[in-house]
Amino acid sequence: MYKVADIFCGAGGLSYGFSVHPHFELIWANDIDKDAILSYQANHKEAQTILCDIAQLHCHNLPCVSIDILLGGPPCQSYSTLGKRKMDEKANLFKEYLRLLDLVKPKIFVFENVVGLMSMQKGQLFQRICNAFKERGYILEHAILNALDYGVPQIRERVILVGALKSFKQKFYFPKPIKTHFSLKDALGDLPPIQSGENGDALGYLKNADNVFLEFVRNSKELSEHSSPKNNEKLIKIMQTLKDGQSKDDLPESLRPKSGYINTYAKMWWEKPAPTITRNFSTPSSSRCIHPRDSRALSIREGARLQSFPDNYKFYGSGSAKRLQIGNAVPPLLSAALAHAVFDFLRGKNV
Repeated sequence: MYKVADIFCGAGGLSYGFSVHPHFELIWANDIDKDAILSYQANHKEAQTILCDIAQLHCHNLPCVSIDILLGGPPCQSYSTLGKRKMDEKANLFKEYLRLLDLVKPKIFVFENVVGLMSMQKGQLFQRICNAFKERGYILEHAILNALDYGVPQIRERVILVGALKSFKQKFYFPKPIKTHFSLKDALGDLPPIQSGENGDALGYLKNADNVFLEFVRNSKELSEHSSPKNNEKLIKIMQTLKDGQSKDDLPESLRPKSGYINTYAKMWWEKPAPTITRNFSTPSSSRCIHPRDSRALSIREGARLQSFPDNYKFYGSGSAKRLQIGNAVPPLLSAALAHAVFDFLRGKNV
């Protein structure tokens, strides 16, 4: 069994693929967010969780210093092309990742972040990160992976950087994309229709799982977290007026909001994959998140589904805390593909 640790673990999306793989064992995970740690504990009971600032992690408070694989994606907000492109304390958290590498000396690490990281400071920041890894004796491979290509019903690109000690002679290969893409209808079509302000948990599922994605996520007998935020009458009218793929600029002037970006107050496509899910997936004024069939914002269950979290995956905290955990997560199906690729690299090889 290969020992795995996860820093900046969040609710455990990146850990998921390694936790279900028979040859990996989650040993410990760290995050500063209390709600995220509670979610991680509920879904990865085999791992010991450490609630603290990563800067407080040292040999004396780690359950196990000898780790084979280190996972982690430092907070991505600072790197995102959606935000102000400037350095701040969060953007410097990759230095803590380096410090943990020095501390636990893993055979392999998996570093995940938003694509914007590669162009920040005209690419110089990413080059500095790579150079720092190389100075520590790691050979690197990186790629931009789209979660859509690994069974996730969402267009979500992330940069994945994998480092292996120089003592490995073989090359790491990223997982091959699958041919099947799933739409919003494929992923959410079995959930009961609800309107703004309604809870559909007691209604149960509409139908049996009829595709491989639903077969994966439908591991719970009872439906949960399927309620829609209550909106005012004008917003409800806006959502009802929009057709698939339309946004605020397609509205009649009497309904058109005076502020907001092009992808706000926007309806999703029923027959297409979801756009990138963020923490704002229940806020039409902040993202494209209006349900195409029901004309309402997405429920927490739907946001989790679009990230490929199984229906029995538990999230703790307030509604906004749950949405933050879901929006920040690595999709479990993408992590499963990465775990298989890491095992293929390690299989039958000794350091």
